[in-house]
Amino acid sequence: MSLPFSTPPSEATASLTPFKASIPEARLTELETLIKLARLAPPTYENSQKDRRYGVTTEWLETMREKWLSSYRWKSSEDRINSFPQFVTEVEGLTIHFVGLFSERKDAVPLLLLHGWPGSFLEFLPMLQKFKDEYTPETLPYHLIVPSLPGYAFSSGPPLDRDFGTGDIARVVDQLMKGLGFGSGYIAQGGDIGSRIARHLGADHESCKAVHVNVVFMGKPDGMTDEHLNAYELEGIEKMKKFVTTGSGYATEHGTRPSTIGHVVSTSPMALLAWIGEKFLEWVDDPLPADEILESVTLYWLTETFPRAIYTYRQVKLPPPPIPASNDPRWYIHKPFGFSSFPEELARLPRSWIEATGDLVFWEQHEKGGHFAALERPEELKADLTEFADQVWPGITEKR
Repeated sequence: MSLPFSTPPSEATASLTPFKASIPEARLTELETLIKLARLAPPTYENSQKDRRYGVTTEWLETMREKWLSSYRWKSSEDRINSFPQFVTEVEGLTIHFVGLFSERKDAVPLLLLHGWPGSFLEFLPMLQKFKDEYTPETLPYHLIVPSLPGYAFSSGPPLDRDFGTGDIARVVDQLMKGLGFGSGYIAQGGDIGSRIARHLGADHESCKAVHVNVVFMGKPDGMTDEHLNAYELEGIEKMKKFVTTGSGYATEHGTRPSTIGHVVSTSPMALLAWIGEKFLEWVDDPLPADEILESVTLYWLTETFPRAIYTYRQVKLPPPPIPASNDPRWYIHKPFGFSSFPEELARLPRSWIEATGDLVFWEQHEKGGHFAALERPEELKADLTEFADQVWPGITEKR
């Protein structure tokens, strides 16, 4: 029996195969064995600092290992994942996995939700659950599509015989949306790498009619001074500078030696926990539950996501701005552009800077939340996205 919200629009042309997450028991047993056998580093001054100034502590890793072995259960995560409609389809020879909530309304607004690293489709499940709780398939005002980007989770990796970057990802997910019947228009939302993909979509793809993001990685726009900025905005700029100085080493490694770090982190689930678990500790406002961190790490391990997913960092130039940059008119969004600002975002930048990157028609500044906005503050992001969509879509519909 099919799940509610699982009927694609009649206009869909893509060949869709229903999907369920199902990891063989032998893989889970292997994971448990590797967790038990993994050696941790000997005590050092650096790994003993409780403020994590030099990275995750041995104490945290030991505590998380115990939780991983004694209380976390992947099968419970599988059950939650499989409570949402999922599909796989082929685009440009790649297998693309996505979670989708399809509406039965003819006027439903298609929303494309794009994750980043070290995220996954899991980030958006709390927000999708809120839509499921609020609406029925007959009343849902939106179609919600959450792809696993190429290289992530249950999607296949990028091609082995050629280069592949955020522009290629944008082209693939645009084709996905067209195949689902949304060629006449959709709205893209993204954070982290997803925000860069959304910008590509807004700049390059006609079917993407509007863009909403919750981060822009950029340097100061040309010709702009700090004279008009308030204390909160100046603090945000300093926060970004501190991140670049003390927190961006991982990105340099991803961008310059992705093969090496891919091999290193793939050797042990505890290495993976240290490498990406640190981000779920450092990049948030309120602490995430341990099980949420372990769920993401387990998904990455079981699907071999890490070495397949860091290829986009080769496009990044540090210190900022990563591409696309605001002072390059090539990446200006000449379409309705919305932004949600969360205080603990890595690059919490002034509105005037964000306005330099697109036709900003929606801005919301929040009092809580960090880099993983969809995971941390699903109710707030849901409210922002739906308000943005309801604001801009009538005009988009008239133009079509």
